[in-house]
Amino acid sequence: MSEGPNVLKMLIVDDSNIIRRRIERSQQIDRLEVVGAAANGVEAVELFRRTGADVVTMDLTMPEMDGIECVTELVRIRPDVLILVISALADKATAVEAIERGANGFLCKPFTDRQLNGALEELLAGR
Repeated sequence: MSEGPNVLKMLIVDDSNIIRRRIERSQQIDRLEVVGAAANGVEAVELFRRTGADVVTMDLTMPEMDGIECVTELVRIRPDVLILVISALADKATAVEAIERGANGFLCKPFTDRQLNGALEELLAGR
């Protein structure tokens, strides 16, 4: 994929390797290029600094640094980052908190490929 002006770098953050691979495989948006995947918030912040990702998919429940803390940190580093929270939590309060801290959207697990791509399209449309 060429590093054109429209290519956005995407970082996938989830403690489940299966989910990380699934998001990478399922995402069908041409202008998104996956530049990294992290298993927790600490790894995510480090990768985010290194890759300069534009878009991040974020799990909320992770070891070491959870998604809420990680969202807060990524937004502090780069306020215009686009963050899609992807979580199995039926607990909407946590998702709302993530959005209050700077996340831009929420997708509930389990999700279909169509739901994932729809949520990512929506995220990018707001850019």
